[in-house]
Amino acid sequence: MKALLQNWVTEQAERHPESVAVVMGSERLTYGQLEKMSNQLARLLKRAGCRKGDRVCFLMPKSVAVITSIIGILKAGCIHVPLDPASPPSRLRKILESCETRWLIAAGPILASVSKLLDESLDARISVGWLEPQKPSTANFRLEWCWDDVLLEEPTLPPQQTSTTDAAHILFTSGSTGIPKGVVITHSNVIHFVEWGLRHFGIDSSDRLSGFTPPHFDLSTFDVFGTFAAGAELQMLSHEAALSPLKLAEWIRSTELTQWFSVPSVLNYMAKFDAVRPNDFPFLKRVLWCGEVLPTPALIYWMRRLPHVRFTNLYGPTETTIASSFYDVPACPIDEKAPIPIGKACDGEELLILDESLRPVIPGEVGDLYISGVGLSPGYWRDAERTAAAFLPDPRHIQSNSRIYRSGDLARRGTDGLVYFVGRGDTQIKSRGYRIELGEIEAALGCLPCLQESAVVAIERGGFEGWLICCAYALRPGSRSSPNSLRKDLEKHIPAYMIPMRWMAYSTLPKNANGKVARPKLKELFLRAENRGRIDAACLVQNS
Repeated sequence: MKALLQNWVTEQAERHPESVAVVMGSERLTYGQLEKMSNQLARLLKRAGCRKGDRVCFLMPKSVAVITSIIGILKAGCIHVPLDPASPPSRLRKILESCETRWLIAAGPILASVSKLLDESLDARISVGWLEPQKPSTANFRLEWCWDDVLLEEPTLPPQQTSTTDAAHILFTSGSTGIPKGVVITHSNVIHFVEWGLRHFGIDSSDRLSGFTPPHFDLSTFDVFGTFAAGAELQMLSHEAALSPLKLAEWIRSTELTQWFSVPSVLNYMAKFDAVRPNDFPFLKRVLWCGEVLPTPALIYWMRRLPHVRFTNLYGPTETTIASSFYDVPACPIDEKAPIPIGKACDGEELLILDESLRPVIPGEVGDLYISGVGLSPGYWRDAERTAAAFLPDPRHIQSNSRIYRSGDLARRGTDGLVYFVGRGDTQIKSRGYRIELGEIEAALGCLPCLQESAVVAIERGGFEGWLICCAYALRPGSRSSPNSLRKDLEKHIPAYMIPMRWMAYSTLPKNANGKVARPKLKELFLRAENRGRIDAACLVQNS
């Protein structure tokens, strides 16, 4: 069978149809059931007019329906586009318009969100399907089909014409212009990493992998397809359960999880609450993390309590597919201040540390981190300018059309030959696992009529928060808006994780000699106030 992501489900269904594929609470699907239901969904989509390469968005909370949607969309030859139910409708609308979708699959308690999302222009263009046994009793949008229609379809695999070089999904990340940018990921991008991961971690059909991250996070791609490639079991966790460190620990115990993959802030959060017992989680074999820096004290906490577990730091932007490098921690660190390397490149990948002229820097010297290899995305969805700025011709092989990706990260190569992450080289941060462009927050602030000017900076802080997003602002004359009211207004434009946590009010923002906002000074002021404990969870008001 041709190597495509969805075909892993078909292969497992043919080998052991009764084996459990996905579990979430009381819901579960065997490989045979997942194969049948995803085939039916694919046939319905094709009969409804879906063609190869169409973008099909889905908006639903984490559930087994999410997995059925992903596999069914791929079997229809389409590109799946996951939407975050927690995002405000205005942001979701930008994504729908950007990917030019004609199809939206919805499920769960999101009727109000869909109604707000589909204004008159979108409602006329987008067909909505309801992927749940119970049809919604009220809907302020056109519902084209529902779950009963899916069940009427033929349960055999529809004809497939997809190639491994075709796009499998588009993941929309924060964009500095205020418009989210869509990272295109192909079947072959994912297949290369999954096959490496199965070999490196020794994953097989006896494993139970975590489905902790939501589908709009690229980490979830390995959770889902790593599971199906191995014929293993995917244990999905609800967003609500993930908020409690103690409940999270109990979930790992009760599901007898063998592989736990999450963002570092969750591991740090659990350590802060002392949620892990000595020699806890006896079935757990591997803990993987990716997306931001894990504080070394948190790693020491986990490794001391779980000496039977293997710990691996993965690194890689969305644009390079899940991860590009790895570091298997050989032993529990002794020094709490010692950095954890991002290690060495995964098979088929390469990490390059270059100067401004794209020449290699000497070992130990800090440079810009570039990535090349099989994981590189084709680029941003229908955005040639952004793609050209981030994906450059490889200076070593100009004639071969090979490319390198400008990560925006700073790194150095140690005397041990391993690569160490140093920091960001631009205005992008990672907080609580989310990649955030500060420019998108500023663009949203620019939509608030009460503000005369504003600037967003981030200061680094240990613990669960990681980076603190800080906003300095000046109100228009006559406006009496407070930080609390600004927060509420911002929630209409950006997700909650982007809302600034610290605020400073000015009559006019401080400027440098060129008349630009003095961002270094603002960072210094926020950091100084934070260190002195003068900023509480609400705000600090300062007049210039």
